[in-house]
Amino acid sequence: MSFRARMMAPLLALFVGAVGYPLLYAFYLSLTSYRITHRWDTHLVGLSQYNDVLHNSDYWSALKVTGTFVFLAVTLELCIGLMIALALQRQKRVRDFTRSFLLTPMFVTPIAVGLMFRFLLNQQLGALPAVLGHLGITYDFFGSGNALYSIILIDTWQWTPFMVLLLLAGLEGLPKQPFEAARVDGASAFYTFRRVTVPMLAPVLVVAILIRSLDAMKVFEYVYAITRGGPGIETQTIQYFTYQTGIQFFRLGNASAMSYLLLAIVLTIVVFLFRRIERSRRS
Repeated sequence: MSFRARMMAPLLALFVGAVGYPLLYAFYLSLTSYRITHRWDTHLVGLSQYNDVLHNSDYWSALKVTGTFVFLAVTLELCIGLMIALALQRQKRVRDFTRSFLLTPMFVTPIAVGLMFRFLLNQQLGALPAVLGHLGITYDFFGSGNALYSIILIDTWQWTPFMVLLLLAGLEGLPKQPFEAARVDGASAFYTFRRVTVPMLAPVLVVAILIRSLDAMKVFEYVYAITRGGPGIETQTIQYFTYQTGIQFFRLGNASAMSYLLLAIVLTIVVFLFRRIERSRRS
């Protein structure tokens, strides 16, 4: 065995044990009728679990909720994060303190954030509904038609700093000459932003959107800590629906099929985006 192979062997063994085996075992479960309460009665069912998932309206509903969450949350985080990053780039005083302070929310665990906002926005006990009540405003943050948007705002509060971090690094890495040329030509700030900053920052924007979108698709903690998928199924994301199917209802075979279908959807989107990025870079 070569020196390179010996050096890579521990990493490969760790990868197989920590990633490869769970993925293969989950795929095996997706081809069986495995249920925790009937482990002794497990048998191969082939692709019938996948067929059941594809014809399950609740699965597609959860996927739609997740897509809505990802699109709105990432859009808000991108817009707000870009504005904050542009402001921080121009900041001269106490810049280190400001940046450290703004990054604080992303270091709090999502389950703790969910529990914090669950009590802060609670209709009966929450501080913010009480303040709004004194102003004559009644608003149920986790009521029907509002719960998903409240969770989106909670996610925006926590993960906008991540966008700020990426975009600020991208902005500070841009060359100065195009901006100096635009200033000499008398270009307005908005024109410079639209015609110089955004095109040059495009690769960073794409990467930031991709990373944040993939992470947002895993949203689970806020739903678990605050709404448990309610009211009704308004906030039942794909991750929470899979958790319910596999852990609460013990249908691990069905839940594994759901997870692999989601993996196939995500990989398809990622491959498509990376190919678009590669074509744009070459052109």
